[in-house]
Amino acid sequence: MEAYYKSKKTSGRIKVSLSYVILTIIAVVFIFPFIWMLSTAFKIPSEAYTLPPKIIPETFTWDNFIQGWQYADFTRYTWNTLIVTGLATIGTVLSASFVAYGFARFKSRYSGLLFTVVLATMMLPSQVTLVPTYLLFTKLGWLDTLMPLIVPSFFGGGAFNIFLLRQFFKTIPKDLDEAAYIDGANAFQIYYKILLPAIKPALITVGLMSITFHWNDYMSPLIYLNSDQNFTLAIGLQFFQNSFGSSQIQMLMAVSLITVIPVLILFFIGQRYFIQGITMTGIKG
Repeated sequence: MEAYYKSKKTSGRIKVSLSYVILTIIAVVFIFPFIWMLSTAFKIPSEAYTLPPKIIPETFTWDNFIQGWQYADFTRYTWNTLIVTGLATIGTVLSASFVAYGFARFKSRYSGLLFTVVLATMMLPSQVTLVPTYLLFTKLGWLDTLMPLIVPSFFGGGAFNIFLLRQFFKTIPKDLDEAAYIDGANAFQIYYKILLPAIKPALITVGLMSITFHWNDYMSPLIYLNSDQNFTLAIGLQFFQNSFGSSQIQMLMAVSLITVIPVLILFFIGQRYFIQGITMTGIKG
């Protein structure tokens, strides 16, 4: 009997050790591109293309950051990106929470069907709706402006965000709503003053996902923007790639590192709420 328990304990340790080894390998695979970007950002041009590549540069230089930032109008691109990311995130959080509140608290004959239709939109590839939305924005005169990157966020905020917040709303007892109704509150006051503060982790989760998406979005600005003065950071990075296919890789990596840092800092600050929001929604859903 003792041998059986000893064998079981040893088997458990081997499984845990194996899991750590596999997770470490996966972590290295995922973090290697970032390490390579960090390394290349501090290399001199002749060292950036050496084979085999060296992780630690022989000669550290900060010139890539200064020259890279001056290579194009990245100050303007950063300002445009901040406007798009900030307004689109506000729109996403407000509209998604409002729609989710409706699905979670108000029942009608068609609410189940409508929610199914909303979820079904997640199955649609973005390329399917690309041409109709492009024609719509053309008719509205919004091409080469930041409007197509901001305004759609105020109309629903995305099916996944609606689903996430609806599941969170459903974890809150309806007794709170009924108590508020007895005290004279209306539906909007319950949404604004009682339920929104109660789902703060989920709102922060949606906000972080929205910030990450809009900050790094490349496809939408590429399609709707033409003027240099309206470009975002993701589009501005293409200036390091010339028409012959070669690029200033060391400056590209330096500016890319600068653009990634704000998102990384924001993620680490909101990581606790992000994990809490995802976990609670998954458990209670």
